[in-house]
Amino acid sequence: MCDPFRHHHSLAYAQRFAALSQAVIIAGGLAVGLARSPPCLAQTEPEPSLNDYLPPSEPELTREEWRQWIEDARRRGKEVARERREHPELYVPVPEDPEIVATERVLNDESLQRGDIIATKKGMFIYQGRPDQPRREQDFVPIPPKAAR
Repeated sequence: MCDPFRHHHSLAYAQRFAALSQAVIIAGGLAVGLARSPPCLAQTEPEPSLNDYLPPSEPELTREEWRQWIEDARRRGKEVARERREHPELYVPVPEDPEIVATERVLNDESLQRGDIIATKKGMFIYQGRPDQPRREQDFVPIPPKAAR
C-alpha cells in the first residue's frame, strides 16, 4: 500500500522541483537574451573609439625611412651642439630686471589686503584693491614721503 504522508511529500517535492526548474529556465533565457540583445534603436551615432581622440595617423614609415629620420635627428642635434659651442653668447640667459620681478611678486601676492602698505625702491604704496577683482597697478596708491613720517 501507499503511504499517504510519503505520497504527499513526494508530490510537494515534485512541485517545488518543477517551479525551480521553470525559474532556472526563465533566468537562463533572460541571460541569453540580454547577452544577445540588439543595439538600442534610439542610438543614431556609434560610440566613440580611442582612435577618435588620437590625431590623424600618418602613413607607416618603412624601415629605411625610419632609419633616415633617426639619422637626420642625430645630425640636427650635432648641429645645435656645434652652434652652441661656437656662439655661446647667443645662449646666455637674459637677466631679469629686479624691479619687474618685485612688481610681479607684489601684484601676485594673495595675502595683500586693502590698506596694506608696501615699501619698494620707488617709495611707499598703500594697497586699495578689492578682493573680488583682479589686481592692477592702479590699486597701489603712492604715499607722499612726508606722510610716511
